[in-house]
Amino acid sequence: MTERDSIIEFPCRFPIKIMGRDESGFQAHVLQIISPHVDDILPDDISLRSSREGTFLSVTVTVDAHSQAHLDRIYRTLTASERILYVL
Repeated sequence: MTERDSIIEFPCRFPIKIMGRDESGFQAHVLQIISPHVDDILPDDISLRSSREGTFLSVTVTVDAHSQAHLDRIYRTLTASERILYVL
């Protein structure tokens, strides 16, 4: 798939949802992984949601995506972490 084939128009604001166990430091871990790939992450760019039982935490980070390749790099880096269970 090329940039022309993408249904996403770049640049754009793009939310990435990252899920893992609700353990100490999980949010910081996610932000540490994403930070090298984006210019700034502001508090308004981050949304947290715990599961009903409090076992899992969803961290949604909205980033300025420049291209499909940029998003792919972020996703690859996130999914390489053993602490991260899902990335949507």
